[in-house]
Amino acid sequence: MFGKWGLAVALIFVATTAWADDAKKPDEQPLGAAGPETVDAPPRPQREQKDFSPLPDRWRIEFPDWERMRGSEGEMPYEKGSYLDPYHQNVLKGDYPVIGDDIFMVLTARSDTITEGRSFPVASGVSTERARSDAFFGNFNQFFLDQNFILSGELFKGDTAFKPKELDLKLTPVFNLNYTRTFERNIINIDPAQGTTRLDGQVALQEASVEYHLVDLSPNYDFLTVIAGIQPFQSDFRGFLFNDNNMGVRLQGNYLANRLQANLAVFHQLEKDTNSGLNDYSFRNQTVFIANFFCQDFLSELSDAFLGYQLLLSYHMNLDLSGRKYDNNGFLVRPNNVGDVSDTLGHIHEDDLRISYLGWGGDGHIGPINITHQYYLAVGRESFNTIAGRAQDVLAQFAACELSYDIDWVRVKGSFLWASGDRNPYNKTATGFDTIFDNPFFAGAGFSYWNRQAIPFPQTGVNLVQRLSIVPDLRSSKIQGKSNFVNPGLFLYNGGVHLKITPKLFVDANVNFLFFDHTQVLQLLLNQNNISNYIGVDYSVGVQYRPLLTDNIIITAGAAALTPGAGFRNIYTDQTLYSTFAALTFTY
Repeated sequence: MFGKWGLAVALIFVATTAWADDAKKPDEQPLGAAGPETVDAPPRPQREQKDFSPLPDRWRIEFPDWERMRGSEGEMPYEKGSYLDPYHQNVLKGDYPVIGDDIFMVLTARSDTITEGRSFPVASGVSTERARSDAFFGNFNQFFLDQNFILSGELFKGDTAFKPKELDLKLTPVFNLNYTRTFERNIINIDPAQGTTRLDGQVALQEASVEYHLVDLSPNYDFLTVIAGIQPFQSDFRGFLFNDNNMGVRLQGNYLANRLQANLAVFHQLEKDTNSGLNDYSFRNQTVFIANFFCQDFLSELSDAFLGYQLLLSYHMNLDLSGRKYDNNGFLVRPNNVGDVSDTLGHIHEDDLRISYLGWGGDGHIGPINITHQYYLAVGRESFNTIAGRAQDVLAQFAACELSYDIDWVRVKGSFLWASGDRNPYNKTATGFDTIFDNPFFAGAGFSYWNRQAIPFPQTGVNLVQRLSIVPDLRSSKIQGKSNFVNPGLFLYNGGVHLKITPKLFVDANVNFLFFDHTQVLQLLLNQNNISNYIGVDYSVGVQYRPLLTDNIIITAGAAALTPGAGFRNIYTDQTLYSTFAALTFTY
């Protein structure tokens, strides 16, 4: 697969080079890297017109050489630029058309490199890596390296600004390499003979879509457009419920000079690669329906304090009929590999999820106070839950709110999150909240230990919390498992500060106090009484530096630790867990 993509990249490079060689001579070019003419000159008129000169390509009007003083070569108020210069006008980033006078191209190349050191409780297993080790928990430490090379191409018809694009084609392949080093077996592969290291790669399509402009609704460029294919979509302000790149069709529109916005979308979910988290090339039997509605400056007619506050109403349906699934490392991920997985004849229970989410949220500021809030009510039916050992009627809730206040370059913030837990795992009603495919930016986001790391739940095939998630849902995997509504739930209290030290440098520091909503599910799975609700304290700090004051080079680093509380110690140990990472992004 790498060979095919390598050949495609080579052909694009050769074509681009030949196209650049066909451009005007350097002393005849307009500003920037404009590429060759894309509009043929009209026939020369029979009668010479002395007062007019035909300019067939309005985008490539030649810019005369200019000198402030005779002999002051190079003292110009402008720069001509080149194809390697992304900061000035460049045909490769859509400043000049590539076909005719209204078809543009944007090419983007990016390299994302992440190195991560981390620790979390892992069982030593029957095939312990350390000789004569009789402890239940083994070595907690791990090292992870992830490298993504991302190429993105966009071809669109329209103008470069203001007016919506009439037609837009996007293609984004990702070339991934990932390496994991552990110190215990049975973690990276179900076969202990595979050792404690893994090197893996994947070529994925994270975007492959076409967008078609249907109709203009007003002179203010309000419009309806349809987008079909693999596309990114975040259904609420902070990515609490659904934030994914997947296969779908979306109708998008706005009205009243963009004050009202709406989306109607259906996604037929692609499988995910186990180790990279990128899209695979097969579908899973899961369909997600989403409808949301935004109103900017909501209630501003009542008070000017609401100028800048945006309302969100939403509806989601998760129809997940996925059957049995083993991941790339041999572990069972669907259905959840915990509890009553199979019947008396050894047949794995097949469970179907039909869950609806009603949501209300808001984002912006009310007067001087910045606010983000979100509420969800989940209702529906699960045909069989392995933990409860029976069908479940789902009735679960979620609420989150963040308030912040800006003092010059300092933003002081505080937040709260509640995901309801299941008080009684033996009955037929599941009240533990779970998401569809979340990736939340909240309470420290990717810097926080609780958010960044997947913490395995002992003696089971599930995680207490998933990587880049926030709800303790006891499912096998966020990317390949199924939502589970028989879980302990969460209370989170956050305090933090965001510092914009310079335009190039920011620091984000957070402290999270974590509590389970209910622990009866945990007591059932561990056959252990009196598990405390107190998870512990999660404290983190993250730094991001942009040396060029743009996003072409971004350096990000973070460190976090989780100091166990009584409940975490009841389940695991009292050892403090850590997470450190450094990320480097180059973009052209």
